[in-house]
Parts: sequence; C-alpha cells; structure tokens
Amino acid sequence: MTYLVGSHHVTLSVGGAQEDVDFHTRILGMRFIKKTVLYDGSAPVYHLYYSNAEGDPSSVVTTFPWAQHGIYGTRGTNQAREVLLSVPADSLDFWTRRLTAHDVENEQVELFGERRVTFRHPSGIEYQLVGNAGDPRRGFTGHGVTPEAAIHGIHGVGIHVYDADRMVDFGNEAFFARGQILEEGERARFQVGKDDYGNWIELTGNRTDEQGTWRYGAGTYHHFAWNLDTLANQERAKFEIEGAGYTDISELKDRTYFKSHYVRSPGGALFELAVTHDDGGWDCDESPEELGRAFMLPPQFEHEREHIMSQLEPVTTDED
Repeated sequence: MTYLVGSHHVTLSVGGAQEDVDFHTRILGMRFIKKTVLYDGSAPVYHLYYSNAEGDPSSVVTTFPWAQHGIYGTRGTNQAREVLLSVPADSLDFWTRRLTAHDVENEQVELFGERRVTFRHPSGIEYQLVGNAGDPRRGFTGHGVTPEAAIHGIHGVGIHVYDADRMVDFGNEAFFARGQILEEGERARFQVGKDDYGNWIELTGNRTDEQGTWRYGAGTYHHFAWNLDTLANQERAKFEIEGAGYTDISELKDRTYFKSHYVRSPGGALFELAVTHDDGGWDCDESPEELGRAFMLPPQFEHEREHIMSQLEPVTTDED
C-alpha cells in the first residue's frame, strides 16, 4: 500500500522578512496565506506562508526569517538545497524576462528533458522553475503574473548528497519510491507517493562542499514536508519507516494547520510527514477570503501577543 500521497510544503530559513514577502509575492506572484510564528524555541520568529491560488497542500512555501536574530546557516552537501517549483511548460521565457526585469540573475537550463529557469532567493537559497505540461494545479495571478505563467505549486526537492546511493536505498526501502531511477550526469531523480506532480526527489552528487548546517539559519533549506493524507495513514507510514531501521523520527507535533512527524534522511535532508487534519487547514483560524490578513498565534502563545509582536520587524503585505 502507498501511504504517501505527494508533497505538502517546503520550509526555508531566510534573511529579512520584508524582502522574503516581496520576493515571493511581488516577483514570483504567489499568494500570501498566513503570518504566524515559529512554534519551537523561545526566540520570536515569523512563520510566513505562500501558495498557489487554492492553497493546495502541494503548493505551499513557508519561511522563517532569521536575519533579525543574526543567525545564519551554511549551504553544503548532505543537505536539501534547491526549491523546485512547477510552472507551465511554455512559460520559461516569460519568467526569464520577469526575473531580469526585477534584477534577479537567472539562467535557462535543461535537465531530464525539461526546460528550467534557475535563480536565487535574496538570502542565497537556490530556486528552479521547472516547465510542466498538464499540471492541473491552478496558479495565483498576483502582481502581473499571468494565468499562462503562474506557479502551479511544488515540483519537488533538490538535495546535495555525498553518497546518492544511500538516498536511493532510503526511497526504495522506506520512503515509497516508485518507477525508474533517472540519471543525468551527477544528478539522479525519482518520484515518491502516488501523485502525478510535485513529488520528485532530485539528488546531486556533491563531494566538494563541506557538510551543510542542519540547524535554523538564514540562507538554508530547513525541511521538505510530504502529504500523508490522514492521521491513521501517517502512523502506518511512520511504523513502516521505523521498521526499515530509520528510527530517527520525532514524536507527533501539532502545528495548528497540520500535524507532523519529522525524520532525518540518510542524505541529510529533513523530511516531514504532514497531515492536514479535520480541525486544521489554512482556514481553521481565518476565512478563505481573509487568509494572510491577520497575525495568527496558537492558543498557547496568545497571552504573549503584545510582547511577541514588539520583538518582530514590521512587515507589509498586500493583505494588510
């Protein structure tokens, strides 16, 4: 039985909050759907959410802006590195022009027979827009991004690894890999779960860079979340992963909008096993029409609202 459906969200440690909002909304044209805080630790840090038009589980990019606290990470090997986003197959020239107009350096490349545009987040994190024909997920048309070019959602995750074979073994033994392993130069990829889109794992052999940091720190990828659909399904998947010997899995954590376990993969990437449960979802605390307009806190932090807000840099969004 395939327990894993596909992707759920991507979470990054970025630099400044305002530059992150502007990058995802004003340049990439994504929808701003949530402004809350990091639930772990004592330092007040924003948790910002961006999505496609529908807020599909396989479309969401979330960020923690760490520059305000002076905490930075190091990109390296044995670490998730690339944010892969799906766009219409014939939109790559549009994106090249748009990124250039916004002074974002970019390059068109071809990998696995797909045209892509590569560029970087202001904090240095690597992004790729991957052309896909037939992706049914509906992009958000913000700030002049047309329906014919809008970002469908997640394409997958790019991981730099010292030993790609260990990640392939993990996929085959415990993480619901399907189909053929495709290879091109130093890069290999495979799909996991049952979705047709958004669930590629791409591995780049990298024995040159030093080990990348795994802690929170601006400029680095923190984790990639997978959609397990139901809590029962999530527990079965956790049982199977542990049964294969991959026992570095967290207890269940309630993130308000979803519930999750976390597992560290052999390639260093942190994977999250996420479920948008019945009393969760992006609209559990805001109406669908008002997503992203208010600063949302979980009940356990509500009594500290004034203090938390005083510790965070002001951020302006289109929803304000």
